[in-house]
Amino acid sequence: MKKNIFLLVDGNAIVHRAFHALPTTLTDKKGRPTNAVFGFARILIASIKQFAPTNIAVAFDVAGPTFRDELFAQYKATRVKAPQELYDQIPVVHKMLDALSIPYFGITGVEADDIIGTLAHHIVKNVKNGEVIILTGDGDTLQLVSGRVKVAMPQRGVQPPQVYARVTVEGKIGLPPENIVDYKALAGDSSDNIPGVKGVGPKTAVSLIKRYRTLKGVYQNIETVTPDTLKSKLIAGKENAFLSQKLATIKKDVKLNFKLGDTKVGDYSYEEAEQFFSKLNMRSIINILPKSARQNGDQVALF
Repeated sequence: MKKNIFLLVDGNAIVHRAFHALPTTLTDKKGRPTNAVFGFARILIASIKQFAPTNIAVAFDVAGPTFRDELFAQYKATRVKAPQELYDQIPVVHKMLDALSIPYFGITGVEADDIIGTLAHHIVKNVKNGEVIILTGDGDTLQLVSGRVKVAMPQRGVQPPQVYARVTVEGKIGLPPENIVDYKALAGDSSDNIPGVKGVGPKTAVSLIKRYRTLKGVYQNIETVTPDTLKSKLIAGKENAFLSQKLATIKKDVKLNFKLGDTKVGDYSYEEAEQFFSKLNMRSIINILPKSARQNGDQVALF
């Protein structure tokens, strides 16, 4: 039986990575920047060829507040807003996915990570021989890594993506994937403006989690924490610690407005894709597109 491989793509993360990696001098025939679309296309097509997924879904953030903003008004408040040229390209990425017959989804009130986390959890629970590859540039998703879930992060240049399995995550962070949220609860995360416990840095957070196993374990055994200065910091920062844990945790129970069957890889129109990329001056993307099953005169999907 062929192994089911589910490629779950964090659309916003890949758009941002592509935009910042390539110059805005890449434009369409009307002079509008297309660097994010171009980079997204290269990363996506290369990943499809590398992992040969049986299912694929691209998740996007939806404009508006999420449940995390309701929990903490300063969530992501320190992030510098990306240039408008990036946001202008997201609808074009959507059209590109339409041309390639690749489904994409977004749900109000949650982030793309939460859609991916819910799908990954559902697949592991309900698909016996399914493996999940999460394509993203966001390290938050490393918490989802398990025996059947891996994270692939694009690298600079033409290097293949770095694939993180359980052992890779532990080698990188010093903790297994399931402890990443506990770690962020203590150390915080400046990129998302997650506060953590004031005065507790990364090394101390790792040490505490290794000793007490979880955030809950730290506070259940708070009287055994030394030195007293660290104990005092933890006691003073307890509320922020558990708030940070909630903010950092990717949801796995989002009510999805689509079915897993909708992500099944099918054929696409090579002619439609060729026309789309031609309008964007992307001949090099056309050159790496596989021929569609329709061109070959059969029903075997190449995407």
